[in-house]
Amino acid sequence: MFIAMNRFRVAPGSEAAFETLWRSRDSHLQGVPGFVEFHLLKGPAREDHVLYASHSVWRSRADFEAWTRSEAFRMAHRHAGTTRPLYLGPPEFEGFESVQTLVQQAAG
Repeated sequence: MFIAMNRFRVAPGSEAAFETLWRSRDSHLQGVPGFVEFHLLKGPAREDHVLYASHSVWRSRADFEAWTRSEAFRMAHRHAGTTRPLYLGPPEFEGFESVQTLVQQAAG
């Protein structure tokens, strides 16, 4: 499993617009080989920003990297530069390989 995250420092007062932008966009992820799930996470508020993270789970790093070279990726990010006023600086990418996974056991 591979987890791809981008951290965004959203300007105070821009949280609703940032969330609306993410909720209303077409991610083009459905049907992409290796895509498992996506989450938009809201973190702590600081004096100058509110922390958000986009968090996508992939079957493998290779699947994620293939997506970044795909037409679906280009379509999902075609308006990426137009949201700068909502957040401070560029997003910060972090990629993680899973080394352990625990799942809830079914009650039996």
